[in-house]
Amino acid sequence: MAEEEVVVATRSGDLRARNVGGTWVLCGIPYARPPVGDMRFRPPEPEVPWKGVREAQFLGPIAPQPDPLPGMSIQGDPTSWDEDCLTLNVWTPGLDDRRRPVMVWIHGGGFTTGSGAQVIYRGERLARRSDVVVVTINYRLGSLGFLTHDQLAVGDPGSAARGNWGLLDQVAALQWVRDSIGALGGDPGNVTIFGESAGGMSVAALMCADLAAGLYHKAIIESGPPVSMAFAEAAARAERIAGYCGVDPPMSREGLLVPSAGDFVKADQRLGSEVMRDGAMPLPHLPTVDGHLFGEPLPDLVTAGLEAKVPLLIGTNRDETSFFMAEQLMGDVLQPERLMKRLARYGGERAAEILLSAYEKARGGRGQSTTSAAIWTAITTDFVFRLPSLEMARCHQRHAPVFVYRFDRLSPAFGGVLGSCHALEVPFVFGTVEEEAVQPFTGGGEEVEELSRRMQDSWATFARTGDPSCEGTGTWPTYSDDRPTMIFGPDVRAVDDPGREERLAWDEAGVTIPPGLHHAGGDEDI
Repeated sequence: MAEEEVVVATRSGDLRARNVGGTWVLCGIPYARPPVGDMRFRPPEPEVPWKGVREAQFLGPIAPQPDPLPGMSIQGDPTSWDEDCLTLNVWTPGLDDRRRPVMVWIHGGGFTTGSGAQVIYRGERLARRSDVVVVTINYRLGSLGFLTHDQLAVGDPGSAARGNWGLLDQVAALQWVRDSIGALGGDPGNVTIFGESAGGMSVAALMCADLAAGLYHKAIIESGPPVSMAFAEAAARAERIAGYCGVDPPMSREGLLVPSAGDFVKADQRLGSEVMRDGAMPLPHLPTVDGHLFGEPLPDLVTAGLEAKVPLLIGTNRDETSFFMAEQLMGDVLQPERLMKRLARYGGERAAEILLSAYEKARGGRGQSTTSAAIWTAITTDFVFRLPSLEMARCHQRHAPVFVYRFDRLSPAFGGVLGSCHALEVPFVFGTVEEEAVQPFTGGGEEVEELSRRMQDSWATFARTGDPSCEGTGTWPTYSDDRPTMIFGPDVRAVDDPGREERLAWDEAGVTIPPGLHHAGGDEDI
């Protein structure tokens, strides 16, 4: 199909949209003022209106971040970054008044990497197949997006923004969607936020943020249970970052305006390595209990039922943490003695014995690998991702419909050792499994594309109706005491309480799974 161009009006000016292959594409749209100069470490402000027609065919710069690790990016992913990064991208089947469901994607990357313009997140296939409007956003990352301290307070000291700048960016992007998406074929009254990993954690955070109330109507969390950091810990990390950047103590906002964006990126890398050695996840920044967006830890808000009462689709992948330990899996270098030492961190030697026995028996009975590396992958997957996600599902289903999934499709990468690893489901949701550059990770062919179509249909049906049941899945039961879970793998089917034996082993071992990200620590862990 030949390309067409049309000028459309948004809240801040006219945009030139381009139709490519039947989908209208608008890229690099500013949704807030550039967070540069004195706007660094400030809440986002509405974009400055422009005169004339703004071209919307070029992706905007991504947020400042480290270069991707070898083999961890896809050809075509943007790498040029700038502090002036607050833009979004839109794919829509029509620039009309059809009022289609809107799906706003929040990318992952540990709050330090990634962008809304990565190849696997390109929205044309999902938009075209499902007749939905897909929006992907950039938001501030790393220290520039999450540095938190009293010295950064903006407004009334009792309720001032002191951090969480990247989450405030996400709120600003949703405000832009509310104000402008109607001109782009979308329904501002039917918006679904969805994200994976740090993006899923962001969705959970927005569900607990009053500032985001009413800006979305459904939520999808992929491998990202609720997680937050105490203010005191975040402030202490901010002071370490300031020192790494050469800011003389006492730390001040004025001093933090001096270092370059690259200085902060390097400082984040250093802090990430150090906190991992201290026994924490290698994430230098997390959503913070700052008294502005959140007054309590996010898991506590979910447990208390204080999150938004919207339909929720939530799930994880079967082998999440293999993504972070491929080298160990390929070499199978984890010895049984080292495995027991690691497991003992969860609750002592007795707990380690109970967990090891339960996982070996359950996995062996299903014909799955019981090597030390495979057992460690399964246990860390459950502790970090699956069980906290199920706890959120259990809490939320008291207030709104919840639908739970598990993704079981295997990746062919690295000889297949990754199994169904972290992030593998994302290109299936977007339909980007058809991209040749993505297929070393996902595999290709009709079976892969059929699974992708089923997932696209389910996600889009949920966005349209609040229930993901569709022809490709059949009836998807709501989460209940039977713990029904839709399995996406060689077969697509609903199963009650998959992994029950492993789940119950944590209770027998006396280990409490908090409804949020946690980590037992150790410099050799994930």
